[in-house]
Amino acid sequence: MVNPETRPEPPMTGSERDQLNGFLDFLRSAIVLKADGLTDEQARAVHVPTSGHTTIAGLVGHLTYVESYWFSVVLGGQEDPWRERFKEDPDAEFTAAASVPIAELVAAYEAECQTGREIVAKLDLDQVITFGRSREVSVRWVLMHMIEETGRHAGHLDLLRELTDGRTGE
Repeated sequence: MVNPETRPEPPMTGSERDQLNGFLDFLRSAIVLKADGLTDEQARAVHVPTSGHTTIAGLVGHLTYVESYWFSVVLGGQEDPWRERFKEDPDAEFTAAASVPIAELVAAYEAECQTGREIVAKLDLDQVITFGRSREVSVRWVLMHMIEETGRHAGHLDLLRELTDGRTGE
């Protein structure tokens, strides 16, 4: 778990790589903080009536998947272990999270984040990766996309956490 007192702050100076990684790690820590101290029932609470998947557990499961997809699959060249599950259930990462204890979801998320850090550290930001049938993406784009994706869902988690137990703040 992330200690709010020692939470990583993104650097205000330094290289582009350091700043991109710093902002992503700052947002990753927000995800962990928003799940901290919840019971499994609280993490699975549905507060958005139009979407039973928009829960704290569901969003942590989703973010674990996108970390794995963009870093391990796209940049790392590994097979997507979720490919078949998505054929049957387009929301598989959300629905699978509903039956996993929140502590395990957070641990899996933190492990995927670490794997992503290790993969990106070996690559140049300008490196272009071909994935899928013929799509191309730069390492820089993946980092920027993950900042956007993680930031968007950190905002969702802010609201869900407040609705769950009233806790606000970073």
